[in-house]
Amino acid sequence: MINIRLDYMLLDRRMKLKDLAESTGLAVNNLSILKTNKARAIRFSTLNNLCKVLSCTPGDLIDYIPDEEAGTPSKTGG
Repeated sequence: MINIRLDYMLLDRRMKLKDLAESTGLAVNNLSILKTNKARAIRFSTLNNLCKVLSCTPGDLIDYIPDEEAGTPSKTGG
């Protein structure tokens, strides 16, 4: 499972989603989808904008949680 840590990054920087949208030029609704981990994909240009504005690296924004730890069955079926 991939987890986007945008909510934590915003808390750490005391920034509102609306402020991030204005700074990045990204739509609030798209950022909200990322923040709530409902996104199915993220563009590298979006990731680049987020990292630039939040002064972070992609690794700061993205967590990997193995399927076993996340409580979801593996799709490989083995």
